[in-house]
Amino acid sequence: MFQPSRRFTLLAAAATAAIILTGCGSTSPAADPTDVDPDGEVVPREISWLLSRPADGGVITTMQQIADEYAKDHPGFALNLITTPDRPSYIQKYETLAAANKLPELFDTDATPFAQKLAKQGRMVDVDLLLEDLGLADDYRPAALNYQRFDDGSLYMVPFEFQLEFFWYNKALFEQAGATVPATLDDFPQMCTDLRTAGVTPIALDGQDQWPLERYMAYYPFRMAGPEYVQDLKNGDASFADPAGRAAAEWLHSLGEAGCFSPGFSATGYADAQAQFTSGAAAVYNIGTWELSNLATEALDPAVRDSVDYFTLPTIDNAVTADNEYVTPSGIGMAVNAKTYDPLVRDFLAFALERYPELYASSGALSPTSSATTTIPDNATPLYGRAVEQTNNVGEAIAMPWDTQLDPATNTRLQQELTLLVQGEITPDEFIQTMDKTLAENSDG
Repeated sequence: MFQPSRRFTLLAAAATAAIILTGCGSTSPAADPTDVDPDGEVVPREISWLLSRPADGGVITTMQQIADEYAKDHPGFALNLITTPDRPSYIQKYETLAAANKLPELFDTDATPFAQKLAKQGRMVDVDLLLEDLGLADDYRPAALNYQRFDDGSLYMVPFEFQLEFFWYNKALFEQAGATVPATLDDFPQMCTDLRTAGVTPIALDGQDQWPLERYMAYYPFRMAGPEYVQDLKNGDASFADPAGRAAAEWLHSLGEAGCFSPGFSATGYADAQAQFTSGAAAVYNIGTWELSNLATEALDPAVRDSVDYFTLPTIDNAVTADNEYVTPSGIGMAVNAKTYDPLVRDFLAFALERYPELYASSGALSPTSSATTTIPDNATPLYGRAVEQTNNVGEAIAMPWDTQLDPATNTRLQQELTLLVQGEITPDEFIQTMDKTLAENSDG
C-alpha cells in the first residue's frame, strides 16, 4: 500500500504529464492512426511493450510464447516486455513517457481521459479499423471491446482478457444465519444484519487497495441511471448530489451501519480478504473470474469447497439496466503507438492476435474472443464450468469500474471518503459535499 505522501507525489507527476501532453500535442510527429495497413517491407527488429500486468500472468506468458514463435520465422525480431505490475508506478511511467513522446510501439492503458487525449492527438492506432483489416473484429466479444471504448464509442485498445465479477457466497453460512441471497441492492443491509447476528463476517473486503470498495459505489448508479452517469460525472455534467449519486452514498452508509464489512477493513489486504472467504470466516466475497483457480477448483479448502456459489449484481426497483448487465471487464487494454506503427508491427499483431485466443483459453482463462473455448482444468469443481458458461449470457451495458473513469485526483479523494463514509465517520451529506467540491476542482467539464 502506498503512503499518502507517495500517492500525492504520483498524482502530481500525472498532473504535470497531462499539462505537458496538452502543450506538446501540436509538435508530435505526424502519423495517421487510420492507416492500419502501411506500405513497405517487414523488417524484423526489437519492438517494446510497456505493460502493467503480473510478470508471471497468463497474458504475458502467452504473448511471450507467441513472440518466440514469430521470431523463429523472423530472425532479428524480439518482443521486449517492460513490466511494471504496480499500477500507480506504471501510470507515472506511462504518462511521463507520453508527455516526452517516448512511448514504445505497444503500451497498456485504460480508457481514461488521459488516453483519450492521446487518441485525439492521433497518437494511437484506430483498433476498430485494425481488427476489421485483420479480419478479427467479429471474433471478439462485444462486451470485451465495449469495455475498452471511450465515451464516444471509439476503440483504441485491444483487450487480452475477459472477466465476470460475481458475489461469491458460502451457502452453509447463509443457511446457518437464516440469510437469503439479496434480490435487490436494498436487501444487502438485512443480509449483513442476519449474518452478523449469527457471528459471521458478512462481506470480505480488500479495503487496503481501495478499488474494491469503489466497486460498491458504482453499483447503485449503474442500476439507477446506467453507465452514462459516471461518464457525465467525470465530464462535469452530473454531480454526486444527483439522485443516483445520493442513492449510492446512502446505500454505502447503510452497509456500514449494518456491519457488512469487518472492523478495520481498511487495513485488510487482497490476500487476507480472500483468506477470510476461503476459510469460511466471511460469507460473501465480491471478486472476478480471474480467481476461478482459487474459488472453483480442488485448491479450495475442502471444508468450504462444496458450499461456495455465486450470484450476479442484484438489481433495484425500476432499474434501467438488465439483470445480466454488471461488471464485465476485459482488463487493461493494449494501445498501438501510431508514430512507430509500421509493416513489422502490423505483421506481428496479425500473427499474435490470431494465435492468442486459443493459447490463452487453453490455460483455463476466459478469452476476449468467442472463437476460443476455455479449457476447464481437471481439478475444477462444477462451479468453474458454470462461471465459464455465464459468459454466454452477458448484456451489452457494462458497470465500468470508476477508478478507470475518474481523473486521478478525484478518484483518490473518492476512495478516501468512501472509507470514512462506510466507517460512519462522515454522513452521506458530508460525503456528497466534499466529492462535488473535488469534482468541480478537477473536472475538465
